[in-house]
Amino acid sequence: MSMKQLLKYILIILIFWLGIGLSYSQYTDDIPKNRPYFDKKEISWGYYFGMNFYDFKIDYDQPYEHIIQEAHPGFQVGLVGNLNINPNLSLRTEPGVFFTNRKLIFRNLLTPKDSIREITSNYVQLPISVKLNTIRYGNIRPYITGGLIFAYNLNSWEDSNNDNAAGRFRMHSKVWMYEVGIGLEMYLYYFKFTPSIRGVFSLQDELVRDNDPNSPWTNHIESMMTRGVYINLTFE
Repeated sequence: MSMKQLLKYILIILIFWLGIGLSYSQYTDDIPKNRPYFDKKEISWGYYFGMNFYDFKIDYDQPYEHIIQEAHPGFQVGLVGNLNINPNLSLRTEPGVFFTNRKLIFRNLLTPKDSIREITSNYVQLPISVKLNTIRYGNIRPYITGGLIFAYNLNSWEDSNNDNAAGRFRMHSKVWMYEVGIGLEMYLYYFKFTPSIRGVFSLQDELVRDNDPNSPWTNHIESMMTRGVYINLTFE
């Protein structure tokens, strides 16, 4: 799946979520409020799981782009810690493990053994973010969020002596990223349920070059940085 196709699906999901919020009919103040004191807690905890689609932003040293990318679905699980600073602003951390799958097809190489690289990355992510909420409308509350992420790639093969000549695609294990997102908090009877959509973008080049400086896999790549979108379903 290409990133353009993925963005179309994300737009459909956003419209769907908006429909859920409106159909929830909770923009009126004459209905009972679920968990009315939840946001008065200074600290709250929760967990999340979801689905992600990652690919790379690739910059070349020449106009010719010789890599085709395919983004495959992955998933993530993690915990949530929230510190309320004021009624509309909170500081959050959402440590988790992200399992991602990406496929690179090198058009300058002919055989499938050489031209296809399946990249499975397992990121341990340690984010710190700021969440800005609107006021609460009945039992829903939209928000936006953004923050910085330190990620450790458990499947980077950074220290391996084997490279693409031996079929191994290497990446740096330690990566700094940033994320932005939107979400909709829904106050249910027993808990707060929050679907959200995030975009994540690497701040550094993650590619480990092959041992051969003239490698057909890496010699024309100036930088290769992770980017992606993911959907979280959070329960607090």
